[in-house]
Amino acid sequence: MKKPFMPLLLASAIGLMSAHAMAHDGADLLVGTYTGNTSEGIYRYNFDTKTGQIGAKPLQVVKSENPSWLTLSKDQKHLFVVNENGPGGKDVVGKASSFTIDPKTHDLTQISQVETKGDEPTFSSLAKGEQHLFVANYAVQPDPGGSLAVLGIDSKGQLQPVVQQERHEASKVNPERQASSHVHSVVSSPDGRFVYVQDLGADKVFIYHYDANNKAHPLTAAAPGSVQLPPGSGPRHLLFSKDGKHAYLTMEMSGQVAVFDVKTGNLVRKQLVDLAAGAAADHKAGAALHFSADGKFLYVTNRGKASEVLVYSVNKASGELKELQRRSVEGVEPREFTFDPSGKFLLIANQKSNQIVVLKRDPASGKLGETVQKFDIDAPSDVKFLAH
Repeated sequence: MKKPFMPLLLASAIGLMSAHAMAHDGADLLVGTYTGNTSEGIYRYNFDTKTGQIGAKPLQVVKSENPSWLTLSKDQKHLFVVNENGPGGKDVVGKASSFTIDPKTHDLTQISQVETKGDEPTFSSLAKGEQHLFVANYAVQPDPGGSLAVLGIDSKGQLQPVVQQERHEASKVNPERQASSHVHSVVSSPDGRFVYVQDLGADKVFIYHYDANNKAHPLTAAAPGSVQLPPGSGPRHLLFSKDGKHAYLTMEMSGQVAVFDVKTGNLVRKQLVDLAAGAAADHKAGAALHFSADGKFLYVTNRGKASEVLVYSVNKASGELKELQRRSVEGVEPREFTFDPSGKFLLIANQKSNQIVVLKRDPASGKLGETVQKFDIDAPSDVKFLAH
């Protein structure tokens, strides 16, 4: 009696499996932008991980002033954003905002916003344990100059006022760009014990101990308290290998990547790689860097006139880099980039040509292939994927 119903049950099961598979072909992409022209803030799109296409219409637009950098909590229940405001903008006060992320719909809802006590906050990262948000106040103007700001986070993901602020002396090697401190990024060591502050204006990486239990002053200077870099190099972004044994630093002004061994918090330089060896200064502008998911390849953008993304293989033992490929980003000012969840596509936010460019990627060789899509969006600055 039950046999006639088996095909129906089987068909139903297959249908459910197909629907489930289709749901997992897509991922939600968050895009931060500069809002000086037509952009309204944060955009959320569907990204097809099979075709490499960004959906034509946004799933959500969240109005926010200059949300240029996006930081996701580890559980992806909260999003933290720096509002890169400063003199001359619609909002002249640098701020940071936090949002809840609906676990089912991925809808964003703002729950807090505080001042960062500095101009043009350009980067943020979460402390291990996520009790604090570290913010890099870049500050274009030399007065008051850049600073590191430490903001508290409560149990609901709401940001609290700045609890600590640190300023550094500038190198003044370049009288125009290094007249004052310009903190460009702040990252923690994989174990969370140390915090590294990349100061473009000082030509140094500053190192701090982190103590989450010290609510009033969670950071104290390490010993040594800084790493000296080549004069006029302008450090920008720092990245650690998964095992924490090596660190990689882009230097914006010299157009280089420095490779370090990590020795009890200190950084010992072992390799210096040129992104545009022998080229004029306007061809050198080291910017973003990210590892592939397997850690075998490092990708670095050069925002200079060449506007390239460079692919390096990473020596597993030494951490040293070997160039594999140079590929045009097919746009101007590649601000940030990311890999899609499948690892088969690279998305580059070309800020000044107002596009996100999607490139094919071979996970085995690490090399980049043909252009899949050029997606128009005004002044994209950061791109992050949400988990399924």
